[in-house]
Amino acid sequence: MRAVVIRSFGGPEVLEIAEVPVPAAGPGQVRIRVAAAAVNPVDVHTRSGGLAQAGLMVAREVIGLGWDVAGTIDEIGSGVTGFALGDEVFGLSDRLDVPLGTHAEYVVLDAAAVALAPRSVSPVEAATLPLNALTAAQSLDALALAAGQTVLVTGAAGAVGGFAVELAAAQGLRVVATAAASDEPVVRKLGAEFFVPRGARLGEAVRALVPGGVDGAVDAASLGAEALDAVRSTGAFAAVVGGAEPVGLRGIRVANTWIRADGPRLAELAALVDAGRLTPRVARTLPLAQVAAAHRLQVEGGLRGRLVLLP
Repeated sequence: MRAVVIRSFGGPEVLEIAEVPVPAAGPGQVRIRVAAAAVNPVDVHTRSGGLAQAGLMVAREVIGLGWDVAGTIDEIGSGVTGFALGDEVFGLSDRLDVPLGTHAEYVVLDAAAVALAPRSVSPVEAATLPLNALTAAQSLDALALAAGQTVLVTGAAGAVGGFAVELAAAQGLRVVATAAASDEPVVRKLGAEFFVPRGARLGEAVRALVPGGVDGAVDAASLGAEALDAVRSTGAFAAVVGGAEPVGLRGIRVANTWIRADGPRLAELAALVDAGRLTPRVARTLPLAQVAAAHRLQVEGGLRGRLVLLP
C-alpha cells in the first residue's frame, strides 16, 4: 500500500509516498481502509523537525504522518467489541513516534480511538473533526464552566476555534469570539454572542462587553498573556498546544490542552454533527500523491477549514 513517510526532517521535499506492507490489526485494534485524512499544523511541525527540537519526539529511520482519519473498518483484532466489518468510522492517531500515520491507504488504530462516523456528512467532512474538535472539546472540559457563564475563544474562525465556539454555545455558554473583522458573520453564525475584531486591545474590548472579564478562555490563536488579560480573577484559561501558556496571574487557573484520542467523546461529537450543532469545514481536497502541495498550502495559511487527502 502507499503511505506518506519521512526519513529526515526538512521542507515538503522530504515527504515520500512509500510502498509499505498493509498493517494488521492486533489485539484491541481495528484496521481502517482510509477514505480521507486531514492535514494539520502538527503534520507540518513533524515534517520540519519542530517537534523533535521541542523534545516531543525523536528522529527515527521512518516516521509516518497524519492524525485524522475517516474510512471503513476492514479488519478487527481480538478483544474488540462494538464494531463490525464494514462500519464507517472516524478516529485519531495521537502518537507522534509511529512508522505509519493516517496519511496512507490503510491505518491501524486502537479501537478506543475510533467511533462510528457521523451519518449526515461525507468521509471528507468527517476527517476534519477528530484532532480539531477533540482539542476544542478537551479545552472546554479543562475550563469546567457552567451554562450561563462566559468564555472567550480566540482564533474563532479557525479549525479549533470554530469548533470551540459551536461546542461552547451547545453547552449553554455565552461566547465572546475574536477573529478578523471579515469573519464576524461566520463566527456569529457558529454561535458567538459577542465579537471583538482582531487588532483591538483584547482585554479592554472584552471587559467592555463583559464587565470584570470572562469566566474562561480557549486560546486557539495562541495570544497568551493578551487573552489572559480578558479573563476575570480566579477564572480559567486553556492554551492550545503549540501556543503560549501564560503565567496564571490573578489566581487564574491555566491549563495546556495536550490532545488525546477518545473514541467515546468522538461518538458524542458525531451526534452533534448529525444534530446540526457542529459544522465540519473543508478547505480543499487533494490526492495523497499531492501531499507536498498540501503542506505548502498549510504553511501559506489563510485556510478556512482543513485540507483533506484522498488515497
